[in-house]
Amino acid sequence: MTDPTEPSATPDFLNHDRPPVPHLTVPRGVQPFHLAQKPVRGRLVRLGPLADALLTRHDNPPAVTALLGQALALTAGLATALKFQGSFSLQAKGEGPVSMLLADCTDAGGLRGYIRADSGKLPAEERPGADTLLGKGYLAFTCDQGPEMDRYQGIVAIEGSTLAEMTGHYFATSEQLDSRVWLAAGQTPAGWRATALILERIAGEGGIDPELDKAAQDDAWETALALAATLTESEMLDDGLPPERLLYRLFHAEGLALGKPRPLSYGCRCSRSRLASVLSGFGTDDLDHMAEDGTITMTCEFCNVAFRFGRSEVQAAD
Repeated sequence: MTDPTEPSATPDFLNHDRPPVPHLTVPRGVQPFHLAQKPVRGRLVRLGPLADALLTRHDNPPAVTALLGQALALTAGLATALKFQGSFSLQAKGEGPVSMLLADCTDAGGLRGYIRADSGKLPAEERPGADTLLGKGYLAFTCDQGPEMDRYQGIVAIEGSTLAEMTGHYFATSEQLDSRVWLAAGQTPAGWRATALILERIAGEGGIDPELDKAAQDDAWETALALAATLTESEMLDDGLPPERLLYRLFHAEGLALGKPRPLSYGCRCSRSRLASVLSGFGTDDLDHMAEDGTITMTCEFCNVAFRFGRSEVQAAD
């Protein structure tokens, strides 16, 4: 089998082979659930070994890596709540040490992410908050279903000290949804792990006990929030605590009902064909400037794999 990162006899535009990256799927990556007869539904995201495979592609400081891990878990949880074909992404741009944060998830559960940080600007503290890392800027959520469908995007200024609080601000101002998010990412003896717990309050109709008046529905929602708030970071990142057991610990007295789990997988979509298409948009002078010893090297920002193209084989746009 030929290496798709190197020039070969196969024309670049036909070479869609994946580079040498992990072929990894977590079958129960997202566990949907609801509380029977109550206005509460949610999703528990456990990336498991997928977190380590995604986060260790780049050599970032632990605080930066943890922020990306939280973003990946959050994006997976939000994406799997939607019915769409394409990709759902979270993007943050700020003026702080982390100038770019991007995570996206396809409708099939393919997950990838990238974070850009200026190591010279990182604070000395061991665990700086997301607000310190990102600084002033904006948070955007985008659902892209391809060129023939309108792209939905919601943008809000960064508000809050954590990524969970920033997301809550987005939902409160842009979506007018009652929701709450808990996020955790960190190194464990088994490697990096990342988790998200998302609760949403649903409208008081369909599937809710008709005897629950507004006050009772409010109480059910507040009870769910209080129970979820007891969740610790160590529990969220513990591989020995399966999703169903963790949810049972929290909500067994509230009518917990589990939905069908959703898989998540290593989802970088780079290929020789994609990068060749990008190169074809450059002019002759730009391509000549990129070339070193007759070779142009393009590195995928997501999986950190370098693809090499012979300069003589790349056609310029002009």
